[in-house]
Amino acid sequence: MREFELPGPQGFEETISFANWDVFWYTRGFPSMDTERSRRHASKLLTYPVTIGGALHQYSGLTLNNQRLTPEGSRSLAALRSTLHVPTGAPETAEATVGKPQVRIFILGARAESSLPPHVWEQLTMLFPSTHFHLFFIGPQVSLPKPKHSSSTTTATAEPSAAPPSQEEPSSAKEEEQGQDGQKSAYLPNIYQPPTPAPIPSMKRTRSSLQRYGVPSYTVPYTPFLTITGMQANYADVHAQFQHTLDPYSDLFFFFSPGFGFPSPDSFNPETGEPLLQIASPTDWGPVLPMLLASKCSIFVTGFSPTDVERDVRSLSAAPDVAGEFEWVITPGPNTFGSEKWEIADFDPRVMVKTNWGIWAIRGKSRDVQEHGKFSRFLPF
Repeated sequence: MREFELPGPQGFEETISFANWDVFWYTRGFPSMDTERSRRHASKLLTYPVTIGGALHQYSGLTLNNQRLTPEGSRSLAALRSTLHVPTGAPETAEATVGKPQVRIFILGARAESSLPPHVWEQLTMLFPSTHFHLFFIGPQVSLPKPKHSSSTTTATAEPSAAPPSQEEPSSAKEEEQGQDGQKSAYLPNIYQPPTPAPIPSMKRTRSSLQRYGVPSYTVPYTPFLTITGMQANYADVHAQFQHTLDPYSDLFFFFSPGFGFPSPDSFNPETGEPLLQIASPTDWGPVLPMLLASKCSIFVTGFSPTDVERDVRSLSAAPDVAGEFEWVITPGPNTFGSEKWEIADFDPRVMVKTNWGIWAIRGKSRDVQEHGKFSRFLPF
């Protein structure tokens, strides 16, 4: 399977094209993708890092000309690209990282993306040779490294049970529950909670960050250009450690299929008794989005189908402290670097999805200061 042979650093005089998967693979020097199987494997593996790179790169296919990028978004991405790239005419070399701030990418609600091997995420750094990235995987279902020893004490310390339990129970447990109560339990809606991915292998430079962040976490300085931190916690619990250092020029947030428009499994409307949407739920994304909008950093969101993208976008208008408080950076639409592999949705076996099919982005609304002189009331506007 040569599609998993990932290429090394990009040549200084070689330009990467983000037109589509085929041109990207060709300009990056990937092995030839001659079969549909190879395309599915490679796109499924690379959709997470290349989606980020394809949205942030100066040669991105999301532009003002195709109306995917808004004027407000152009200013936001110009700020990020001033950090990601070198000045015009200068070579994109490793020496250019000296003196540049670290670019932090916060991937919230991370699940499968947190279990990807680090060398896959290293492909993101090769799209920006003069930038040092620090990836933060934050979520209750983030994969933590395997314990180095098999003792029960080490296992309990390295892998605390922070992930929510699965909705599924063994049939024997259900039968015992019915037998004790004497009657069938009430029906619960099928709201799927995906399980935590398997623990990831511990690397040579992996170290625990529990004392620094106060939650189960680890940090891996994988290369001089890539540092990975995983935190098994809700972002609302650790936001206080980042809120005073967030900078729209060097920080951004990514949500990979967060399910803003799905019903919450834990929060209900006290008046109607119906589940709240996760974007408005105090136990899900309700307190998180206002925090991110206040930072004025760009917030990128992907969806696994046109329906999912529409569902999440519609939920923005019903969320308190979110509706009317944001500006569009990238308008909703297809993602060029979504996975080409059809998969069965975890929440409904009748639904077929593609990972990261669509992408859109917002940021907190900017309110420009307007100076009012003594003759301003006579002006027409």
